[in-house]
Order: sequence, then C-alpha cells, then structure tokens
Amino acid sequence: MKILIVSDTHGREENLKKALEKTGAIDRLIHLGDVEGSEDYIRSLTEAPVSMVAGNNDWYSDLPKEELLTIGRYRVLLTHGHRYYAGMGHEGLMAQAELQKADIVMYGHTHCPCLVHQGAVTFLNPGSLSLPRQEGHRPSYMLMEIDREGEAHFHICYLGRKERPSWFGNW
Repeated sequence: MKILIVSDTHGREENLKKALEKTGAIDRLIHLGDVEGSEDYIRSLTEAPVSMVAGNNDWYSDLPKEELLTIGRYRVLLTHGHRYYAGMGHEGLMAQAELQKADIVMYGHTHCPCLVHQGAVTFLNPGSLSLPRQEGHRPSYMLMEIDREGEAHFHICYLGRKERPSWFGNW
C-alpha cells in the first residue's frame, strides 16, 4: 500500500501534480490542511481515496478539523497541528495521540518536514509543496508504504530546485 501525504498547498497545486506524477500509482492521498478552497480540484487529481483536514487558513471549509483513520494495523490521527501548537513541539500532539490511542500522528502547519518516533507514536509532517520553510526551501511531501508484513515505512521526498513554482520568486 502506498500513501501520498502532503500539506500546506495554499491553493497552489502545481507541485502537487508533479508529486503525483513522480510518485506514480497511489492507494490514498492525505492532505493535512491549508488547501484554501481547492478541495474539489485536489480530489480530481487522483482516482485514489482522498482524506483532508482543515488548516488554519481554511476558514470557510467544511473539512473536518481532524480525522482518525485505520491504515493497515495503525491508528492514524490526521490534523493540521495549529490547534496543538505543533510549531512549538510535539507535547500537544502527544496528548491527543494518547487520548485517541493513535500510533501515528500526521500534521502540517510548520511547512517543514519532520519524522520523529517518540515512544510508541510516530509524528510526521510532510512539509509544504508550495511554501517550504526548511533550509534549502525545497518543496516536500512524504510517502507511507505498508509492506507485506504490515510494517509502515516513511520517506521524506523533495521536488528538485527546477520544480519550484515560478510565482515563488528568485532563488
């Protein structure tokens, strides 16, 4: 099973289309918020099931604030992260993970990729495909793959420098 995880596209899906092309066939697309009105367009980009949650910039969206999924043998909490102060650490997310009995917490908001195993919980943030903030400012996303034994594997992926949107400005 292959799952594409993205966040913080902010209504600019040029790099999401590139990530989908680069990734190939997927079994699910997860968007962790700040879609800014592009819900229907994002769903139209793939035939795979799409899960999306609202971010802090999705003011008029009907998207859920968070969602709890079962992926393989894992309980997965989807959230944008701003309600748990994700930019300041994983404490708030950990409290919610424990409350929800989640094995994996997927969040966005910080625009920086992160993959951390803390105790029995895996925290992952795919960064941003549109407005990356980490050093090097490369658009990022994640892949989650479930192998034949049911184990989850995570990969932080980047689009190359030449794939940065033209509207972003000079390097």
